[in-house]
Amino acid sequence: MKSPNNLGHKPIISVNDYDKIDAQYRADTDVRALSIGNAQYDEDEISLKVWRHTGEKWSRQSEELPLHRNIDLSILFLGALMTDVTSGYPKTNLREEIDRQEDVKHIKDYYKRNEKFLKPRLLELREKLNEFLV
Repeated sequence: MKSPNNLGHKPIISVNDYDKIDAQYRADTDVRALSIGNAQYDEDEISLKVWRHTGEKWSRQSEELPLHRNIDLSILFLGALMTDVTSGYPKTNLREEIDRQEDVKHIKDYYKRNEKFLKPRLLELREKLNEFLV
């Protein structure tokens, strides 16, 4: 399914038919597209959008994120994977704090269980960062 062009967020580049490549959720997801474009909250801002579809209409559960928040979430994810609960220090400049020390292992276990989906995406992210930041 193609991302809609008639709603608040105005796609500039889209990943259409995302439900076919949505990692472990590809067989059962309501996410139909991803896009980067003009934000619905300010057309001068660029944002990322996850387009959800109910089967009949575009869902109000679709999420729009400013670019910096998307990057921060990726940094937080990587920082969580590298967290040493005994150190007491954050792994990133986000100054994250451990809310449930006993559950940090769940994040790392989740990664291990889903590594076949996540690692290729992380490797591509590294490749694109290396290419872009030279």
